[in-house]
Amino acid sequence: MSSSIFPKHLIPAAISRRDVLRGSAHGFGALALQSMLAQAKSANPLAPKQPHFAGKAKRVIFLFMVGAPSQMDTFDPKPMLKKFEGQKLPASFGKVSSQFTDGSTPILSSPWNFKQYGQSGMWVSDLFPHLSQCVDDMCFVRSFHTDSVVHAPAMYHVHSGRILMGFPSLGSWVTYGLGSESDNLPAYVVMPQPEGTPEGGTPCWGSGFLPAVHQGTVFRSGANPIMHLKSPMAPDRQRRTLDLLQKMNQMDAEPLDSEMAARISSYELAFKMQTSAPEAVDFSGESAATKSLYGLDEDRTREFGGRLLLARRLIERGVRYIQIYSGGGPVSIQWDAHSHLKKNHEKMCGMTDKPIAGLLKDLKSRGLLEDTLVIWGSEFGRLPMSESGNGRDHNPHGFTMWFAGGGVKGGQAIGETDDFGLYGVGQRYPMRDFHATILHALGLDQNQLWYLHNGRNEKLTDFGGSVIKEVFA
Repeated sequence: MSSSIFPKHLIPAAISRRDVLRGSAHGFGALALQSMLAQAKSANPLAPKQPHFAGKAKRVIFLFMVGAPSQMDTFDPKPMLKKFEGQKLPASFGKVSSQFTDGSTPILSSPWNFKQYGQSGMWVSDLFPHLSQCVDDMCFVRSFHTDSVVHAPAMYHVHSGRILMGFPSLGSWVTYGLGSESDNLPAYVVMPQPEGTPEGGTPCWGSGFLPAVHQGTVFRSGANPIMHLKSPMAPDRQRRTLDLLQKMNQMDAEPLDSEMAARISSYELAFKMQTSAPEAVDFSGESAATKSLYGLDEDRTREFGGRLLLARRLIERGVRYIQIYSGGGPVSIQWDAHSHLKKNHEKMCGMTDKPIAGLLKDLKSRGLLEDTLVIWGSEFGRLPMSESGNGRDHNPHGFTMWFAGGGVKGGQAIGETDDFGLYGVGQRYPMRDFHATILHALGLDQNQLWYLHNGRNEKLTDFGGSVIKEVFA
């Protein structure tokens, strides 16, 4: 061919040795990158992560009282109720709805007496003879409020920061931010009342739009909390079967398929749990004194105490977040005292008082309380007026929750309600503040813990809460 037909500038230059080496290097780099991406895809999504800063707490046990205990009958004494017993709220009582001042729901005083306990002199009612001995480790916040007067939406608000279902729960955000300290047990464990789930149901521990691997794993009550733990296969055969299944799942998985990733991870975790979980749930090595501390030697405390003892054993083995429910299923096993307040609260406190005190004492004696955050709370409180003559209706306007351990300054009460316990006064704390405070205890910055969903950086605290700094030492 003559150069007149193909101009010189259109003839490709010869490839140099340097070009060959450069191209080869890029090729090897691509192979290495592909290998790294494959490893990342199969990596444990619950591997431990560093917090944003050094938090005092490493793990959480949240004790949720389903149905809402009455704050003025437990941890927030109101002597004024006795003075106005059977009367309507005074007309001069601030800004209140006419339904509270028309006399149709007269004031109901507390059936129990309050006393001061501990070096701090915290007030606790007669309902808690055991827990009252732990007040110097407890911080009471008496002016929380929620945005719904209905059980399920209020439960979603406490668990996920929203009154609608479908948003990630607090435990999911914690495991998303910190991962797990255990390779052989779930990062996030849920223990409902054996009679049934709370009214809010499974969305209370769901992962929402976070990867599905961050949802809570339900443990049953009793000697066999994990179903189908014993495999019918020999371990080596099961390992080969699982490896084949994992390869097939990975072939079908889309890059952003969190459901498939969660399934792959759960199969692997289930296999590991078959060797580690039986030991974790076996109480035979616990002393008689420890079992008695949790109330396992008494009929009314045995079931709830067993779940709390299991919780202590699980956090010792690296479980990051544990949600335990008192109440659920039938109305007779909830704190929802629309009638017969005295009978209801004496029953529910009788089931939980000794085990919760036992948990705090046991954690403290083992050096675990200092980095384990224990929370007691519910979806809202109760009204100071009577319902059905001897009960109390829902009150989202001001109620008590308490914290212990995990850097918390015990022996103090923060916030207050009015003289009748109806509204929070002064500094009131929404659920955004509740969640921001828990994240802070764990070393997580609420503004750095986010997930891109539908084009928006979603956070547990939505547009932001304020850390209740007085909670901490």
